[in-house]
Amino acid sequence: MSTEKSAKTMKTFKGPEFIRKFLVSLKRRPHNIAFVVFIIAFLIYALNLTHISHTTSRINGPGMGIFGFVTMLASFLSLACYLNIFPKRKPVNKPMLILFFAMNVAVIICDYAYQGAIAEALNREVNPINYEDYIGRAFNMLNVHMIFLVIGLVLVILLPVYGRLFKKINTSIAVESSEMAEIELSGDE
Repeated sequence: MSTEKSAKTMKTFKGPEFIRKFLVSLKRRPHNIAFVVFIIAFLIYALNLTHISHTTSRINGPGMGIFGFVTMLASFLSLACYLNIFPKRKPVNKPMLILFFAMNVAVIICDYAYQGAIAEALNREVNPINYEDYIGRAFNMLNVHMIFLVIGLVLVILLPVYGRLFKKINTSIAVESSEMAEIELSGDE
């Protein structure tokens, strides 16, 4: 009977060991998927901060500097907050989750307002700003940043759904059964 079970287990999952280990880690911590998306969003913004800075200094619109500052600070703090949302062997930390959502909504609002300031400066009738390459890159980067933030927030909201789906994946290892001799314990020596 144990050989049937091991043969059945062997049929359910075939693949390299590192894929199995990766799936096991996702089964245990499915929230890491959303965390990776938020890290990518942070890196997109942080690595393009030069374009944001040049655009801010060139346009110098009202609130542009504070929008960039709030976006960078809230993005960094939201990553630190996310690490405290899912403690091991404890329920979800709801105040941190609410704070995390509030910070990400603030980042999306600041990105949108910054894009609006760029569009307004380029399209105003009196003294319009000439289009520069870094201004276009900053504008497009903000679109990508907002898209990644929305995807990450959707992943956090849908975490219970895909967490259950990951639990259904069979990642057990098929072990050949070996019949062990029964050990007789007797008081006779």
